[in-house]
Amino acid sequence: MTNPPTHDAPPGDAVPERRVLRKALRDIVAFLGLLAVVGVGVGALVAGAAGVWGALVGVGLAGFFCAATIWSMLRSVGSSPTAMAGIVMGTWVAKIAVLIVVLAVLRGRDFYHPWVLFVVVAVGAIGSSLLDYRAVSRGRVPYVQP
Repeated sequence: MTNPPTHDAPPGDAVPERRVLRKALRDIVAFLGLLAVVGVGVGALVAGAAGVWGALVGVGLAGFFCAATIWSMLRSVGSSPTAMAGIVMGTWVAKIAVLIVVLAVLRGRDFYHPWVLFVVVAVGAIGSSLLDYRAVSRGRVPYVQP
């Protein structure tokens, strides 16, 4: 009598979902580098040194938000829906807490330009969402694991 074949889960990086998320992470890192260069350049032209600081803080916030989102998804691949929801919601709460702390620390300071900060964070959020969408829509993830 022959034994039926067993289908073990592929190791770490071989899981299709992880490949998609790593692709998204690579794209976002490149995007944040470009955003830093363009944001600092435009910030310097618009508001001088305050614009540069606004752009740098904005890229830092956008990078933290993007990295935290992808980390939470990488961490929850293959876990139960309850665990995934807990990780994603916990990360979301942590991101909001960090945002509140950063905004509280920056309140009343004049070393940065608030509109440059806002625009850079907004462009970072929209750009990372589009890159996440592109990675997921082009990713080759089977509907059913064999």
